[in-house]
Amino acid sequence: MTGRAQGALSDRSDFQAIAAWVRPDSTVLDLGCGDGTLLKYLRQARNARGYGIDIADGNVLACVQNGVNVIQSDLEQGLAGFDAGSFDCVILSQTLQAVRRTEEILLEMLRVGREAIVSFPNFGRWDLRLQIALGRMPISAELPYEWYNTPNVHLFTIADFESFCSGHGIRVLERVTLHRGRPVRTFANFFGSLAVYRFEKRR
Repeated sequence: MTGRAQGALSDRSDFQAIAAWVRPDSTVLDLGCGDGTLLKYLRQARNARGYGIDIADGNVLACVQNGVNVIQSDLEQGLAGFDAGSFDCVILSQTLQAVRRTEEILLEMLRVGREAIVSFPNFGRWDLRLQIALGRMPISAELPYEWYNTPNVHLFTIADFESFCSGHGIRVLERVTLHRGRPVRTFANFFGSLAVYRFEKRR
């Protein structure tokens, strides 16, 4: 792996948790794949193969330069081009809060993949709650935008996501909660700033 790729990987603590859950020789679909760093790492570390999806021209070009198979497409249009069970795992890392059709995308992930992995910033962390209590929209390392320029359209908490899973027939297989790259093992919704989930459709 190049130094640039290693640097990008170290900047994203959720990538390590995601990679640990991807089985060797798996087929993977990475939604909102960015420059393809995660897929490149999964190919090298887990012998995973698959595709990334991104809409931005620059990200698509970067994927090609990284040797990653990429499809330029808008996630909001769904995954109708893929058959049910096409992939072992579908990944959506730190993008869920920025999509508008959240429910549809999560259910499509579980249609196309045998299981899914998502990561997202936890809006329930104590310092964000405090900023709201003081009358301001929160800003943090994981949510670095001002209220007027944020790309995030659905901010939610760990408790919100688990409630969604419970109400939609989704079984959580594993969860990792992090803050500054370190695991948070107690009061995750209060102290965790980033959550990573592996889940599947209940059978």
